[in-house]
Amino acid sequence: VPERRFDPPGKPLLTPLAPMTRAGEIAIAVVGAHLSGMPLNGELRALNARFVEQADTAPDYALYALAGTIPPKPGLLRVADGKGAPIALEVWALSAQNFGRFVSAIPAPLSIGTIRLADGRQVQGFLVEPEAVKGARDISEFGGWRAFVESAKAMAQSGIA
Repeated sequence: VPERRFDPPGKPLLTPLAPMTRAGEIAIAVVGAHLSGMPLNGELRALNARFVEQADTAPDYALYALAGTIPPKPGLLRVADGKGAPIALEVWALSAQNFGRFVSAIPAPLSIGTIRLADGRQVQGFLVEPEAVKGARDISEFGGWRAFVESAKAMAQSGIA
């Protein structure tokens, strides 16, 4: 019988899932303007990023519509365990060199940190500084940026603004 290992604070380790990356790659989770079909996705493609999968965060995050960003962007903020919402995201893989190029161009108040996915895996991804969400609209109820953008477009087309 294999020995059971535990993560602090006493939680059993999950069975490892298939890796997201190939040798020499680093995975990055995107939640907003870098999603497929969104205005900044070309930045990933220009660096030969490879789409890996769609996923959701653990329910430990809140998503905010950031004011004054061009193009419009959301900010993903970690809140307390289980006190947020699952937020839709995409995972892309970049070579280590291109990951460095990509990350070095990220403007404040966004940053890269560790995001916990719904299935327990962890991946590097976009997060926002807490100061930047003061007064920002919490859009977590939409479950992701794409759903929020589609809802905003539908409201604008129907004349409900």
